[in-house]
Amino acid sequence: MQDQLYIKHWVKIKAGKVFDVEAMIYEAEESDLNTFLKSVYDALEMTYPKFHKMDGLSKLGILATEIISRKHIFSKETALVFSNNASSLETDREFQKSMDTIASPSTFVYTLPNIVLGELSIKHSLQSENAFFISPNFDAELLVDYSISLITANTSPQVLCGWLDLQSGEYDVFLCLISSEGNTLFSEENLRKIYYAENDRPTH
Repeated sequence: MQDQLYIKHWVKIKAGKVFDVEAMIYEAEESDLNTFLKSVYDALEMTYPKFHKMDGLSKLGILATEIISRKHIFSKETALVFSNNASSLETDREFQKSMDTIASPSTFVYTLPNIVLGELSIKHSLQSENAFFISPNFDAELLVDYSISLITANTSPQVLCGWLDLQSGEYDVFLCLISSEGNTLFSEENLRKIYYAENDRPTH
């Protein structure tokens, strides 16, 4: 089954840049995280008020997924398989800080990394399998094995998988849509090649 699955589309967000398999989508001067996220939201001309109440990790997930969803239709069974290194540590710290005065319930909601999966499921009307793994580094083997198992078990026709990490304002996002259609074979080698090459790709 693995040789029948392909990387249909991918998106990368890192260091003030947003690009996908086709082109550079957006580039901003380095700025603080919230300013950058708002500028990407505006550049995509999104109208999703709930976005502004989310934590940084969820905003990154929403933006990357929005780009893919504009090119490809998500069925309600599209599975979500994400991973990162820091879990929800960025939001955990914010919540800890808020406890010095009055603990913020709106921040507490996001002190689990899988909350982003819920936000994506709501926005895209997904009723699917989802999982969020914590790994020391980008783990192509984990993403490939788990995604293939979902598709071969006929649990999901396609999977949105990847790396969604946020630490101390530094963000590293790489999401890709996996299905039986596409041009790039879905394999550990290709996943690593795209992730690491795109991290170093020149902007011009």
